[in-house]
Amino acid sequence: MSLYKSNQIQINKLYTENCLDTLKRMPDKFVDLVVTSPPYNMRTRIRNGEYTTREKSEHFSKKYMHFSDDLHIDEFYLFHTKVLNELLRVSKIICYNFQIVTGSKEAFFKIIGDFNKDIKDVIIWDKGHGQPAMHEQVMNSCYEIILILEDDKRAGRLIQNAKFKRGQMNNILRIARGEKISDIHAAIYPEFLVAELIKAFSEKGDLIYDPFMGSGTTGIVAHKLDRNWIGSEITEEYSKIAQNRIQSAIGLFSITNSEFP
Repeated sequence: MSLYKSNQIQINKLYTENCLDTLKRMPDKFVDLVVTSPPYNMRTRIRNGEYTTREKSEHFSKKYMHFSDDLHIDEFYLFHTKVLNELLRVSKIICYNFQIVTGSKEAFFKIIGDFNKDIKDVIIWDKGHGQPAMHEQVMNSCYEIILILEDDKRAGRLIQNAKFKRGQMNNILRIARGEKISDIHAAIYPEFLVAELIKAFSEKGDLIYDPFMGSGTTGIVAHKLDRNWIGSEITEEYSKIAQNRIQSAIGLFSITNSEFP
């Protein structure tokens, strides 16, 4: 378990800032576990075989009122490369969730190659059914991918910081997608998925970090499972939602039992 000694970082706090700013204030191996699901880069599209930023019909979408989610594929790749390198520096183990969409496919396939020695395994999150594809000749997406990374310089699939016993953890998790809680943040990470990852890769009292906190699910589940947490969220509106949800969950949890066995 980390000692959590830093003059620049407080635990059990959400920082409304770019996660790279939070990370640069963290000492090496400060965090026990990272659990996160970054933005999908959904609004980067293909038109006439070339990347473009968005469909015209999406310009005034309430869903993207506060966050454009349309980085150029090269910017997206460079940003996540920087984040993953920093996460490997500050944390013992990383669970990095992503979905293959037009705006992420090339970047994440390159990232898998770049970080092949650090990726110990891949978990498939089976969501049960796929939302209809946006275009003809495109498959519905029923799954997302969770990269499990450790910076231990060892070959093979053995995960040094795993807490599960032999035969207890599958690399396919069949869990329905989270429920919508807000018009401006509809893609909610399911609590039961976060709980499975936290239980598999951390112990009570450990420190969990989510660099893309979104609506606060990682902080809520960490609290319910008796872990400490830190979050970063660059969008002020999302940060407000997350802080309200976390505070509400802390109050409710003080008089109830955890629903995660």
